[in-house]
Amino acid sequence: MAEQLPDVRFLTVAEVAAIMRVSKMTVYRLVHAGELPAIRFGRSYRVPESAVTALLHKPVADAG
Repeated sequence: MAEQLPDVRFLTVAEVAAIMRVSKMTVYRLVHAGELPAIRFGRSYRVPESAVTALLHKPVADAG
């Protein structure tokens, strides 16, 4: 069965916040808004590292 699972690395909310240089609350807001996919384990969330990378490489809209 392990051969069927992709090699995915999950990060905690605190790790995501450190990588993105934002607060943990901002990460929770992104998760709840659906902008950052996450899996809930008990009372905590885990975010796929690939989702964080994709969000950081997403172009930012010009406000002009």
